[in-house]
Order: sequence, then C-alpha cells, then structure tokens
Amino acid sequence: MRRVTLIPGDGIGPEIVEACRRIIEAAGVEIEWDVQRAGAEVMEEYGTPLPTHVLESIRANKVAMKGPITTPVGSGFRSINVALRKELDLYANLRPAKSIEGVRSPYKDIDLVVVRENTEDLYAGIERRVDEDTAESVKLITRGASERICRFAFEYARREGRRKVTAVHKANILKFTDGLFLEVARKVAQDYPDIEFEDRIVDNMAMQLVQKPHIYDVLVLPNLYGDIISDLCAGLVGGLGVAPSANIGDEIQVFEPVHGSAPKYTGMNKVNPTAQILTGVLMLHYLGEEEAARRIYEATAAVIAEGKTVTYDLGGDAGTSEMADAIIARL
Repeated sequence: MRRVTLIPGDGIGPEIVEACRRIIEAAGVEIEWDVQRAGAEVMEEYGTPLPTHVLESIRANKVAMKGPITTPVGSGFRSINVALRKELDLYANLRPAKSIEGVRSPYKDIDLVVVRENTEDLYAGIERRVDEDTAESVKLITRGASERICRFAFEYARREGRRKVTAVHKANILKFTDGLFLEVARKVAQDYPDIEFEDRIVDNMAMQLVQKPHIYDVLVLPNLYGDIISDLCAGLVGGLGVAPSANIGDEIQVFEPVHGSAPKYTGMNKVNPTAQILTGVLMLHYLGEEEAARRIYEATAAVIAEGKTVTYDLGGDAGTSEMADAIIARL
C-alpha cells in the first residue's frame, strides 16, 4: 500500500479534497493517507502556515496531494506554494489543459501541456527599493535550471507520445536571460531528434494560442511566462475550475489544483471539485495506477458531459459531494 501525504488545505480545500479522496478509493486504489494540516488554521498553533512536520511528511512519503491554501498576511511567506517548491526543490510545474465535453469554452479538442520552470526567474524574489520612487527586481536565469526544465519537457513528451515541444521566451529583447534559456533549449533539443522543436516569443505565443491552439502540444517556459501562459491555456478549456497541476522534483511530487481557496464558499458544499479530481488523476498516473487514472477521468468526463449532477459553474445545481457521488456511481 502506497503512503501519500494528504494536505486538505483551508477554505474550500477540505471539501474538494474529500471528494477526490472518496473517488480514488472507490476506484480501488489502496492508499494510506498521511493527513497533515497546513494553512491559516494552524497559524495560531504553530506560528506558521507550513509547519516543519508537514515538510517532513512529504519528504518521507515522496508524494503529496494538497488542496488550496490561503497564505495568511504577515506570515513571512510570499506564498505557501512557492515555499513548498523552494524547500522541496520542485523545479517543474506541470499544467495540462484538455477540453472536456460539457465545459463551456469557445474551443474543442484542446490538448496542451505547459511545463513551467518553478524555482527562479523573477519569482526568485531578488528585489529591493532603490529609493522612494524606484524599485527593482532581478530576473535570474541559470544554465542548470534551464537545462533541467527543458530536459524534463522533452522526456515528458517522449514518455507520453507527444509530438512537439515549443520553448517560449523573450530573447529578442532580454538577450542575456531569455537568450540563455533559448540557447539551452536549442541545445537540449538536439538530444531528442524524435521530438519536433520550435520556439516562440511569448507575446506572439499568447496570440497564437488564442488563434490556433490546436497546432501546439508541449510548451516549456521560464517561471513568469509559465505562470501567465498556463492560466491562458486553462482559459481555453473552461477556466481554473478544470485545471490540475503537479509540482515535480527529482524525488518528490506535490499535486494540487491551480485555483485558490475561495474562503467565502467554505463549508457550503457548492464548489466544483473537477480540478482537484483531475489533480488526483495526475497523481495516480505518476504512481503507475494507469487503469484507475483512466477510469476516474472517463467517469468525471461522462458526468460533466451529461450535465445533470454537476455544480453551478458547470450549469447544474448539485453540490460538491453530490457530484462526487455521481462520479463514483459511474465508476
């Protein structure tokens, strides 16, 4: 039996995580859940939203699934997610964007994967106030981090039978930083002659994703562009409510939905659990539980396509738990 750290989070987190957990168990996957509390609710007890024992649990189990967490003001964290990525060296952010019949979107048959570098770029937080009227931030791009994220993207494409990797940059203007990223991407591409490679300037990439998203496959990007473009791709398939993600390192993976904790809906049994469920599917895929991952995905897609037992944002009036029940019934 595989042991997995389970972080319910706060806000709507516990509700959608419980829905996902029930579905995974209904699919017959045997997981021992190591439940760990983090977020706003533990601040008073531990003085931090991310206690040390939570990190220790993830390091021990190597795999974690978490719900969204609110970052309390004044905790010292820019973001709990950023802190997790930094502490555990989760250098690759994997964001699939795939169309699901029944989810309102102007597009059909989108199947994109964004691979975002997770540790540097402007997110390194190297910034300062120069004077009262001026602030500056350092854009950090290294050869090592660029190579491992590009290699991750190509290895993912090869493993998943993908046809093309597109490196996204602004090297026409940022000739040293993005120039280095592009240089490394081109060099890494030479090791994968079976995978088509191309590059796109980030503003042009945004336009092309709106005009002709079907011609793209796997996108690999530095941190900031990856953050922006991955949300754009989520918008192509219906929004953050159907957007799963994984933060992946060499030894540790943390799986989480992209959306926030929506505190105003806490305890209302109202929110769409799809992003969390698809995050669970992503986790099962990485655990080698391919059959269960496929069954859960197909059951979730079938319930959404039917449109009868879905949450308000999907055009129905079911609650979070009722939608989970419908998916379990499909299983």
